[in-house]
Amino acid sequence: MASIKELQDFTTQVRRDIVRMVHAVKSGHPGGSLGTAEFFTVLYNEILEHNSDFNMDGVDEDIFFLSNGHISPVWYSVLARTGYFPVSELATFRKLNSRLQGHPTTHEKQPGIRMSAGSLGQGLSVAIGAAHTKKMNGDTHLVYTLHGDGELQEGQIWEAVMYAAGKKVDNLIATIDYNNAQIDGSVDDVLPLGDLNAKFTAFGWTVFDVKNGNDIESVKNGLKKAKSLAGNGKPVCMILHTEMGNGVDYMMGSNAWHGKFPSDEQLESALQQNPETLGDY
Repeated sequence: MASIKELQDFTTQVRRDIVRMVHAVKSGHPGGSLGTAEFFTVLYNEILEHNSDFNMDGVDEDIFFLSNGHISPVWYSVLARTGYFPVSELATFRKLNSRLQGHPTTHEKQPGIRMSAGSLGQGLSVAIGAAHTKKMNGDTHLVYTLHGDGELQEGQIWEAVMYAAGKKVDNLIATIDYNNAQIDGSVDDVLPLGDLNAKFTAFGWTVFDVKNGNDIESVKNGLKKAKSLAGNGKPVCMILHTEMGNGVDYMMGSNAWHGKFPSDEQLESALQQNPETLGDY
């Protein structure tokens, strides 16, 4: 197990990767990526029972689906830095013929990715299918997903939420990145979600909140709790309260950075706030 300091250092390097990738091609989604850096760091370094010697079936290991695929920079960084592909490949982000497109794809045989994600709302349905498959095969490992809060405005999500509870898909852990920011403004202004805890509970899920989703120890404890709650007849939902653009002061809390690249000066500021810890690509 890594120490909190080691996980914090990993997270800092992931932030550097994110802003450098988006800046290099003047395209991408830094805000949500930065806000979930702690989540991905803890998931892949501490919680997920996974194998970087990737196979699509995911037999005898936990598997993860990113439903809000636009935050691909954070996922690519963590996949590279946990051994799925060379860190140097991060320099190809969003370039022609690169495997690292703006939204994760499967046709390029990208290690670690089992679903093309772009159209929001679909990831939970795919994850339920994978969870069913594990149960039928006698595989006791878990299926994890991540969803944006704005994504929960999609109707398909709630069909899947109802199905997962109704069919007792209890090897499924869904995390909601609740930063209250989406491309057109705050979630509350675009389409309020109301009491998410009450809604998931009413649908038959086991639900809990992590109030500081940008604190390594809180995220670690939350994911451990989610894992302990699996297998009890209900799917599990962890509502992770994060801040858009976390770790870069001029991006924090602003939906303007949902999909916007930093200027040269802004990049330098972001890098100064996040000193190199593991080596840049």
